Amino acid sequence: MPRDYVKDPAEIYRQSFATIEAEARLDGLPEPLRAVARRMIHACGMTDLVADLAWHGEPVAAAQRAIAGGAPILADAQMVASGIVRGRFPKTEIVCVIAEETVAETARRLATTRSAASVELWRARLQGAVVAIGNAPTALFHLLDLVEAGGPRPAAIFGFPVGFVGAVESKQALIDAKLGIPYLTLRGRRGGSAMAAAAINALADDKPGAEA
Repeated sequence: MPRDYVKDPAEIYRQSFATIEAEARLDGLPEPLRAVARRMIHACGMTDLVADLAWHGEPVAAAQRAIAGGAPILADAQMVASGIVRGRFPKTEIVCVIAEETVAETARRLATTRSAASVELWRARLQGAVVAIGNAPTALFHLLDLVEAGGPRPAAIFGFPVGFVGAVESKQALIDAKLGIPYLTLRGRRGGSAMAAAAINALADDKPGAEA
């Protein structure tokens, strides 16, 4: 006998978001961040992540304005870039340089990771850009160092590095840095490319066709 399970995509979508609404404490978030939290929860299945969200300013509005003005989205990992639904941002350049030949050379020169070196190579595009970090803590640390040293300032930072070495500390460093740049992050070890991409995809949730 065939297994009995929900096969209709629209019904799967409806039930998923109904569960999120029932289980997650979204009412404590500013309205613009609720759509982002829903997408992040949908990406990871963890309805308790709301309590660990931290932000400054209005990252959603800042990112939306930047994108509407033609700013690129800079991703630290190809998985983040691939997870961003291009159809939601048809006129936006989504940049990930991790595979470029100069990254390895830059990493050796700076004695750091390829992820941090990628951030170094963002300099020409970073001013006013939207940053999505969903992999390496070193990328977020390097971004903070770059900005604090007087480098270009992005319009908004969505910082979700994941793991056991530096992830907690890099996100706390973002919170403590007080750069005056709108940001959204997730305290603790949790994070990842799927969450970062989901947060960016949520920026288009108020646009026609954004149900995908």
